[in-house]
Amino acid sequence: MKNIFSYLTAKDAKRFSQRAQNLISLRAMRFILACLAVTLIACNEKKTEESHEEEKSSTEVALTASQYKTVGIETGFVEDRNLNKIIKANGYTTVPPQNSAEVSTLIGGTIKDIYVLEGTFVNKGKVLATIQNLEVIEMQEEYQSATANVEYLQLEYNRQKTLSEENVNPRKTFQEVKAKLAAEKARAQAAKNKLDALHVSTKGTISVVPIVSPINGYVGKINIAKGAFANTGVSLFEVVDNSQMHLDLNVYEKDLGSISIGQVIDFVLTNQSNKSIKGKIFGINKSFSNESKTVAVHAKIEPADAKGLIPGMYVSANINITNTTVPALPKDAVVRNADKYFVFIQEERHAEEKHEHKKGEKEETHEEEIHFKAVEVIPGTTDLGFTEIKFVDKTNSDAKIVTKGAFYLLSAMKGGGEHTH
Repeated sequence: MKNIFSYLTAKDAKRFSQRAQNLISLRAMRFILACLAVTLIACNEKKTEESHEEEKSSTEVALTASQYKTVGIETGFVEDRNLNKIIKANGYTTVPPQNSAEVSTLIGGTIKDIYVLEGTFVNKGKVLATIQNLEVIEMQEEYQSATANVEYLQLEYNRQKTLSEENVNPRKTFQEVKAKLAAEKARAQAAKNKLDALHVSTKGTISVVPIVSPINGYVGKINIAKGAFANTGVSLFEVVDNSQMHLDLNVYEKDLGSISIGQVIDFVLTNQSNKSIKGKIFGINKSFSNESKTVAVHAKIEPADAKGLIPGMYVSANINITNTTVPALPKDAVVRNADKYFVFIQEERHAEEKHEHKKGEKEETHEEEIHFKAVEVIPGTTDLGFTEIKFVDKTNSDAKIVTKGAFYLLSAMKGGGEHTH
C-alpha cells in the first residue's frame, strides 16, 4: 500500500513539473514576441524620422553668419510689378500668294534657250526661256487667213447691204454674207487670243514661244534643261518677290485671347539668334492648322528689315502683350534645378547652439546659423530685370526671399546642405 502511494505521488509530481515548464516556456515566448514587436515599431519610427530628416535636408540649407556675410546674401519681398508680358511662338518666313509665282507653259514644246540663273532678279515680262513648237506657226497662219477673209467679207458685206437696200439682190444673200463675216471675225479673234496668251506676235511665222515672268522677283528653282521637253501645267521656274515678306507664327489656343492685330513682335532666326528683328501682327486665322491645334498668326516685316530673308526660314518670336501687373521678383532670385524652378525663403533665426564637451575640454560657443528653405515656383514673363512668379504651394506674403546669392544656396543644397562648425 505504501509502495502504491509513493508511486502515485512521484507520478503526479512529474506531471506538475512538466506543466510548470510548459507554462514558463509559453510566457517566455510571449515576452520575446512582445520585445520583437516593440523593436520593429521603434525601427519603423526611426526610419520615418530619418526619411523626414532626409526630405527636409534636401530642401533646406544653412549658413553661418560669417558665410552669410561673405556670400553677400540679400533678401527682399514679392512685389507687384507692371511687366511687359510676352507669348512665345515659333514659325517661319513666307510671302503672300500674289508675291510668289510658279511659271509654266500653255503649250508643250522643246526647251530652246534658258536666259536666267537661280537667284537672278527679273522684272515682270522678262523672258526666262524659249520653247519651240511648230503648232504656233499654224496658229499664226490661221489668224492671218481669218484676217484676210474678214477684209474681203467686209467689202462684200458693204456691197450686199447697198444692193439689198435698193432691192436689187434678195435679202437672203445679204444675210449670208453678214453671217460669214461674223464667223471669220470670231476665228481671227480666237487665233489672236491664243497668240497673245503665248506672248507670240501675230505677224510672221515663227515657231518659238517665250516663257516670261509674271511678277518682279528673284528666280528660285529652275526645273528644266536645254533640249528637254516641257509639258503644260508643269512648273518650269519659281519666282519670288521678297519685298512683302511676313511671318506665319503658330500660336496655341490658350494664348489666342491675348493676341490682337497691331501688336509688336520681336523675332530671331533660329540659326542666327544674335539678330533680332521687329514685326507687327496684321492678320489672325480663324481656323486651326492641321492637327497641331495651333492658329496661324501673320506678322508683317518692314522691307528694310526683310533684306537677306528668304521664304521658309524658321524663327522664334516673342509677341508683346499689353503691360500687366503681376507678382514678381528680381530674375536672379529664381534658380533652376533639373526641370523645376525654386526661390529660397529665409527662415527664422535659430538660437545659438551649445554642444556638450568632455571633461577637460574648453567650452566653445558655436556660430549662429541662418536657415533657408527652397520653395518651388512657376516663372512667367521676364522684363526689366524682374520675373513673374507663382508659388506652387501657399506661401506667406511677408516671407523674406533671397534676391542675391540664390545660386550659391542652390549649389550648397545640391551638395547635401552639409554644414560644419
